Amino acid sequence: MKELTTRAISGTVYVLLLVGSLYHQVSISILLAVFGVISLVEFSNLIKLKSIIQYLIFAILYGGFLYLCVADNLFKGSAEAVQIFLTLTIFVNLILIKDLFTEKKIPLTKSKRFIATTFYLTSGFLFLLLITNYNNTFSPLLLLGSFILVWINDSAAYVVGKNFGKQKLFPSISPKKTVEGFLGGLFFACVSSYFIATFTGTLSFTSWLILAIIVSVLGTIGDLIESKFKRQAGLKDSGVIMPGHGGLLDRLDSIIFAAPFVYLFLRIVSYVS
Repeated sequence: MKELTTRAISGTVYVLLLVGSLYHQVSISILLAVFGVISLVEFSNLIKLKSIIQYLIFAILYGGFLYLCVADNLFKGSAEAVQIFLTLTIFVNLILIKDLFTEKKIPLTKSKRFIATTFYLTSGFLFLLLITNYNNTFSPLLLLGSFILVWINDSAAYVVGKNFGKQKLFPSISPKKTVEGFLGGLFFACVSSYFIATFTGTLSFTSWLILAIIVSVLGTIGDLIESKFKRQAGLKDSGVIMPGHGGLLDRLDSIIFAAPFVYLFLRIVSYVS
């Protein structure tokens, strides 16, 4: 009971911080930057990268992307720059997906460690930032809706998996995850997409439904990839900043991996419409 209370309190603080920051672009930008640095510290420890270079890269890229959000019309090449970075990010993420299913350990030479910190972790926060600036307009409800889909998927997957799960999803990496839990999380995320579309008035139900599938599938993969990094490091959690939960990266691994794909879908919707 004490552990459950601790988890509930730290989880509530995390949610309140996120939701409370959504009223203004400055506050959500600051919060994402803080979350990004903390997650980068945790991830650097996981992959044993002792350097300050990854933090400098984060600061430069985050500052650059923030500039694009507030002054996009001043930089004519911004769209092309974002597209190139998005392409590189998705390419690296696809390699990580390949390594998840085909490699016993994710290869981590020093250069690959910097690639991972840049295009796996840092890029996730950059695209979360861009999601809040959909079509050059501050759109916090898009980010909130994406987080809600992650929370519902994770919660439903846990409940369904605990009560009905029999077939292990990926036992060598995450023994507690089950196929039934994954399908349950996907189902309830899809159901919730109707209510998100109805109450936010941002995108159509069809678009939110597709986003629910993207977030559920790629979020689960992102969680498994982070679990594989933790197993390679011999650690249960990425950190201790959230009592009862572990590290901040443990709570954000799903959304930061899904974020580039969510942003890509939003750009497609914007282009089609």
